[in-house]
Amino acid sequence: MPRARLQDVADRAGVSLATASRVLNGSARQPGADLVARVRAAAAELGYVVNAQAQALARARSGLLGLVVQDISDPYFSSIAAGAQDAARASGRLVLLASTGRDPEAEREAVAAFAAHRVEAVVVAGTRWTPDEDAALAAELDAFVAAGGRSVIVGQPVGDGGVVRPPNATGARALAEALLAQGQRRFVVLGGPARVVTSRERTDAFTAAAGAAGAEVAEVLVTEFSRDGGYAAGDDVAALVRADTAGEPLTVFAVTDVMAIGLIARLRELGVEVPRDVRVAGFDDVPTLRDHVPALSTVRIPLEEMGSLAVQAAVGETAPGAVTEIDFEVQLRDSTR
Repeated sequence: MPRARLQDVADRAGVSLATASRVLNGSARQPGADLVARVRAAAAELGYVVNAQAQALARARSGLLGLVVQDISDPYFSSIAAGAQDAARASGRLVLLASTGRDPEAEREAVAAFAAHRVEAVVVAGTRWTPDEDAALAAELDAFVAAGGRSVIVGQPVGDGGVVRPPNATGARALAEALLAQGQRRFVVLGGPARVVTSRERTDAFTAAAGAAGAEVAEVLVTEFSRDGGYAAGDDVAALVRADTAGEPLTVFAVTDVMAIGLIARLRELGVEVPRDVRVAGFDDVPTLRDHVPALSTVRIPLEEMGSLAVQAAVGETAPGAVTEIDFEVQLRDSTR
């Protein structure tokens, strides 16, 4: 049986094609209540499926938002996505999601694809890379905004859109100060490659705070910016622990919780216990920490709220280029005691 057309609905309801279109495609110009009821009844009888593109034209908006994250399997990004979806739903919109595998070119391609699908706004969540790597994404976002869209970045600024900025430097500095206040004076920092701006911001702030207090940063280890990167660094950390003769355990600051989780998993396999042999702290307070043993010291940032704020900025009246600074709370738990 052929799919019902809009003309079929108009004929069944005894109205013009234009009237049927205004009713079913959500135009602001609606006919009287009796005609609306007749058109909707005819559409239901015929099993008519509304054309989403026609709706977008009638409403002057698509009802779609594009969300680009770097790794949806990472609880940091899945939490941001959950907050974004809740805020989008509250505004009567749907979210299209792209996960890019931490590939700058894939980010640009995702924004271009969302623009081609006439999304109203694009939210890009994730650390920035080098200026050269970010240039293509910035150009794509600016072209989208110039064409009437809106863009918001969760992370460091790129392009001329709005920014929801995590407290990378301030949070890492506060964590260092809290650990110093506990009497810890000897640290190892576990970070990602230098091109990863989030890692660099957190690493630099933590080491600067420790150095200003006269504490020792024995080593800055560089590994993949992921759980697997933390796991891979476990052998190096275990070697540092076993070679250490100072008596007081080292404290490792991993620049993300997922790196800390991977590190602790490998240390456990190697017979190095946290916090008895080495202390470990992370950053983000991802939801999976609720089930982690030992409880991980970290910097709590409101991940779902960040996603929600980004969508609110994207669909609201926030001035283009506005920056929303995110608050934080240091959480000292069993892993550094």
